Amino acid sequence: MPEGVAREAVIDVGAIEHNVRHLARVTASEVIAVVKADGYGHGAVRSARAALAGGAARLAVADVGEALELRAAGIDAPVLAWLHAPGADFAEAAAARIELGVSSLEQVRAAAAAGSRERPVTVQLKVETGLGRNGIAPADYGAVFAEAAALEEAGVIRVLGLFSHLSNTSAADDRTALSRFTVAQAAAEAAGLRPPLRHIAASHAALDLPEARLGCVRLGVAIYGLSPFADRSSADLGLRPAMTLRAAVAAVRRVPAGQGVSYGYLHRTASESTLALISMGYADGVPRAASGAGPVSIGGRTFPVAGRIAMDQFVVDVGDAPVAVGDEAVLFGDPATGVPAATDWADAADTINYEIVTRIGPRVPRREVRS
Repeated sequence: MPEGVAREAVIDVGAIEHNVRHLARVTASEVIAVVKADGYGHGAVRSARAALAGGAARLAVADVGEALELRAAGIDAPVLAWLHAPGADFAEAAAARIELGVSSLEQVRAAAAAGSRERPVTVQLKVETGLGRNGIAPADYGAVFAEAAALEEAGVIRVLGLFSHLSNTSAADDRTALSRFTVAQAAAEAAGLRPPLRHIAASHAALDLPEARLGCVRLGVAIYGLSPFADRSSADLGLRPAMTLRAAVAAVRRVPAGQGVSYGYLHRTASESTLALISMGYADGVPRAASGAGPVSIGGRTFPVAGRIAMDQFVVDVGDAPVAVGDEAVLFGDPATGVPAATDWADAADTINYEIVTRIGPRVPRREVRS
């Protein structure tokens, strides 16, 4: 650990570049790199730059604010934002050339209100294909597509894409959604729309359902080197995890048998033992649900968290292992280096690896490296 650093997340932008390049080859598709939620905790700007360097053609975020952050950092690549507040005004987005994912007649009209013949607003029409979230409902296809076609003819919008989301419940469920997407495409074409981009596959389907690629895939968790599958690891997919979460051992205490550890004494030492204190807790995004189970690598050995994870700290019972103040404790990183994976923490907390990396809080400094 660097001198004076209590905790940090090391972000390997070379891994992100590698992952995008590898996934573009595997899927033989144009890649939309998803950098929402601060790049799944890795940093939106650095992740966007790395993804573009790795060959991504476009970027995607959840909302306009995230897109404007990329523009403020000087990123000029196409950026799609698809989740909007009711009554949103798209003037600022239009001025910044943000592509708007629109899910209703009202949003189509709001996008058009922000455009002009001199500067039409680029939109992508999001359709509902069974996930039950946002998207144009099948009953509304006719009205929305007709309006979009009329506004495109008037020159105030440009309809660039048609897209949706899959549930990843099963291959059968995803194929059903894909067939519904085909119906939506036919309805759009019947209204006179010919959007050149179509995308429905995120990381899971892009890797596992080739017919869902449609020449363009939206990749999120996989570009950060994490597997979207329960039965295949990052290494199985040729991916390199980009985030390593680590901290310095802040204190070491030798205690007798029966010593209670942390709130509620969920852990008591079985014999005389050494306790190592790590100054990182649920305020930093370490899941409290992983108390007593989250794996931590210290000195080349992996130990479970001992007892309850607190707001700012947790304890590791290392037994008789030689551990000293200042030693490095790795919560997760690339398992190829012998440390736990983010998925191991997900399993310990009964959640998914997406959440583990995304929840790492702002109190944890990010340090960029390139391998």
